[in-house]
This record gives sequence, structure tokens and C-alpha cells, in this order.
Amino acid sequence: MCAAPYEMAVDTDIDIPMRDGALLKANFFHPKAAGKFPVLMTFGPYGKDVPLKEMMPEAWDTLTKHYPEILTASSCKHLVFETPDPECFVPDGYIVIKVDARGAGKSPGRLSPNSPEEFRDFHDAVEWAGTQPWSNGKVGLLGISYYAAGQWSVAALKPPHLAAMLPWQGTYDFYRDRTRADGIFAGGFLSRWWKNSVLRNQHGNPECPYHDLYTGERTTGPESLTEAELTANRADYFNDLLKHPLNDAWYQSRTPDLSKVDVPTLVVANWGGLGLHLRGTIGGYVGIASKEKWLKVQGGSYFHTFLQPQNVALQKRFFDKYLKGVDNGWEKEPKIEVQIRAPGDTIKRLAQSTAWPLAETKWTKFHLDTAHKSLSTETPKESGSYSYKAMTQGIAFNTAPFEKDTEIVGPVMLKLFVSSSTADMDIFATLCAFDPQGKEMTFIGAPEPFCPVTQGWMRVSQRKLDPKRSNDYFPYHPHDEKQPLNPGEVYEVDVEVWPMGLNLPKGSTLKLIVAGTDFERPGSKPPFQGVAWFTHNDPNDRPPAVFDSMNTLHTGGARESYLLLPVIS
Repeated sequence: MCAAPYEMAVDTDIDIPMRDGALLKANFFHPKAAGKFPVLMTFGPYGKDVPLKEMMPEAWDTLTKHYPEILTASSCKHLVFETPDPECFVPDGYIVIKVDARGAGKSPGRLSPNSPEEFRDFHDAVEWAGTQPWSNGKVGLLGISYYAAGQWSVAALKPPHLAAMLPWQGTYDFYRDRTRADGIFAGGFLSRWWKNSVLRNQHGNPECPYHDLYTGERTTGPESLTEAELTANRADYFNDLLKHPLNDAWYQSRTPDLSKVDVPTLVVANWGGLGLHLRGTIGGYVGIASKEKWLKVQGGSYFHTFLQPQNVALQKRFFDKYLKGVDNGWEKEPKIEVQIRAPGDTIKRLAQSTAWPLAETKWTKFHLDTAHKSLSTETPKESGSYSYKAMTQGIAFNTAPFEKDTEIVGPVMLKLFVSSSTADMDIFATLCAFDPQGKEMTFIGAPEPFCPVTQGWMRVSQRKLDPKRSNDYFPYHPHDEKQPLNPGEVYEVDVEVWPMGLNLPKGSTLKLIVAGTDFERPGSKPPFQGVAWFTHNDPNDRPPAVFDSMNTLHTGGARESYLLLPVIS
């Protein structure tokens, strides 16, 4: 157990008032002692009372089998998915408050995840906590995924009592990362998430399968609503997303203005967050205005690392500094720390820097050559092209074996010249690595256990760049209009491939796959084919008449197609 002087008390289902008179329910974990303490808050729809072992049994099983140090540090009886364990904070003089978002769990009202209304409620909850007699007036935010992503949005509203935040693997960009991978609808994840993670815990749902941690009753409150009442009492989330194919005002109201975020921030990203969190988590760090900000990029399981004692200690050092005012030397912490992965899903070393991309980056072009299906630092001697059916794995380009140990760490960009037989085209880019013996290096992801190195996506009709936010290694697409293709005409496209961090031993190779559909590793079986349920195949978004086409990739000469890699050694 965590050694500290305070005994923990738990008050369940306390009321937190909102500006419109609504009351949201929260669980209140606090020291059993008089005094004023800093507050750590989580706010979301998954259920403050839902046992981890019921919501994510596979995560609980992995914890019990492979992370004994977590079980040694805590009884884990208060564990709720993607939120901090109060047993490891309250004894050290923190209050932990977990709030059910409006319409979720015990909180009545209209369920509307990721909405301006939810962000306002979060703001009101922070301000309520910051002004209570048991509060020292400083509120911090801590959580994973959904419980991290909301932090960016509430911080942009600038609640006066918000003093620090720690988003752990949670993107800020609602359009590019959480719903549309650079224009392509992420229907596989969203459908599963909406049905399994959100609707099961809608307030008043009599079919909820979860049992309250503290009472054993269902986690959605005593009220039993009919299916018609449940439907009327929530946003039409999935269809609302489909109604908005572009990054319009609806989306923009759900993506925070990072220039307004100025509180001290520790951002933790995870290489395994392909398809949902990785790019936006790092992008959030880069974009916020905070003068006191830190970034750590880790490998391993994003959820279990959050609970490991060494990372809990890291979290407490940060909050001790900014919520308690402890002079603990936190300000000397390296601004950026990146774990560099290696074969066998191991960590080769920890790189430190003062900038992202890393200061020592040498931007290196690996040219695509369709004639030889090669990826090389040498430019192709001849122009060429290659056509493929869109709904296949397209074309693969391979490097020669690397002549020395090589580290590649940072953002990645793919420059392509393409044409299509129809008025649009989707690009799915996947980078795979192979060790000197030819065995593919795969990595644990969330939830894919055999992820490739990195991936990128692009809807070609939305290729327009924002010149003010783009540079040679980072293409920023506003996604605010469609520019249909003329069949057969060649277009230049910059594809943002998500960041990577990899040590390649001498003799290793890289493979770049350019396809028109989701990556599938040969011989693998659903759902673990390389992308798990992060699929992009919704027929409403990708009608076959447009996207089941013939795509052509052009290389060489004036059509310099290349992969730009951030080589650091």
C-alpha cells in the first residue's frame, strides 16, 4: 500500500451543481482529516462506479497476471477504467473527485459526449471543487484517453481554479484524430465505442450490465427509461458525425483553441496510440501556450503504465509542485523525454531534448521508385507509375538493409503524386520494420497487440494545405472543403504520417505500403490484423462507386515521391 499519513474516506454520489441548476453525481475520495487539500478531478461518460474488471476484463486480467507491482501498491478495489487510483493519491494529501458526465451513470440529463455542453459542465465542476471549504483552491486534471482529451477542452475555457493538468494519451483534435483520420471516417472504432463504452452506461439504462463498485446495483441509477426515452435523451452521436464530413463549425466547437491553454501541463503520449491518440497528444503539447510544459513519449501498454508505481510517482511529483507548491526540483525535469523502441517491443534507450522534433533531427528523404518497388536515399533514375485496385494492399516499397544502427524519432511525412479513375481517392500509408533476420518488428498498441511502426491516412479531395500551419516536415490540412479529382489527372499530395520512435539495428529494413484500404498483415486474423478495430470502411463515407477504383502512384523525375524520415543517428 502507498505509505502516507492520511486515511482515505469515500463519499459516493455527492451532488455537483451546474450553472443551469442540474446536479451531476460524483464520487469523493478524501483524507479523513480536517484541512484544505488540492483536488484531482476526472469527468466523463464511462461510469465512476463501473469496476475495471467488468468494463475491460482483458485489461484487468493483464494487470493481475503481468503487473504485480500495481497490486502491491494498492488494493485496486476502486479501479475504474482510464482514471487514477485514489488509493495512491489520497493518502498523500490529495482529494480525488470522479464525475459522471451529464446523462451518464448516476448523472441525469441529456447525454452528449465531446460537446460544448459537456465542456461547460466540466468547467463548472472544476470551479465548484476549487471553492469548497476542504479545497486549497487548486484543481488538477488527470486521466487517460477520454479523461485526457476533455482536459484540453476545459483548459481552453480557462476555469480560474484550474492549476495544472496531466493528459495521458488523449488527443485534442476532434476531427483529425478522434473521428476522421485526415478526412476518412473512423467508423470501426466509433461504432464499437458508442455502443459498448457509452450507451451501456447511459443514465437510466435498465439493460446496463455493470454493477456498482459500492452497492452492487447497476451503475446507471435507479430510474429505468424505455428505449424511446433513452434515444430522446441523448445526442445522435454516430449520425451527427456522418452528417459533417468536413471540419466545419460543428467540429470546430469540439476542438479547443490550444492558444488559450496556459496552465502547467505534463503530457504523456504512447507509441501504441496509432489510429486515435498518438498524433493529437503530441500535437496538443506542441500547440498549447503554456510556458511550463513537458512531454514524455512511452512504449508499452498505455493503460497499465499509467498505474505503475514509478509513473504514479511521476504524476505526484508534477502535482506536488503545482497544486501543493512543493519545492521538489520538478522545473529541472527534461522538457522532452522519448522512449526509443527496438526489436522485440523493447526500449533501446531514453532520449532527452528541449524541442519537438528533437534538436538533432536530420531530415532524410527516402525516394519511392515504382520500377523497382524500392525506398532509397538515391533518386530514381527514371520516371514510373504503378496502378492498383483501391480495395487491396496496393504497392509496397522496401529499403535496402541499413548499413549501421539507425535511430528514427519524430514526425513523418509522405509526399506522393497520385491519380485515380474516379473523383476521389483514399491513401492508407503503413510503415513496417524488419530485423536483420527478416522478422517483422511489431509493437503492442491499444488494443492491437501487433501494431506496425506507424501509419498515416489522407482523403485526396481534402489535400489542400494551410500554408501558415504547414512546413517541410509537417503538412496541415484544414479539411474545410473538397476539391474533387479529375479522373486520370495527377495530383501532388502531402500525407502526414504519425510520429515514430525506433532503433533499427544494422541489417534491418523498412517497408512502406501505400494502399487504398486498411492495413492487413498477411496471415493475420480479425480483429488483430494490424489495426484492430481502428478501421475505415463505412460505406456511407466510402461509397464503392467512388472509392472502389483504380489508383495510380507516380514516381521519379518531376514527380518526386518520397518518405521524409526524422533520422537522429
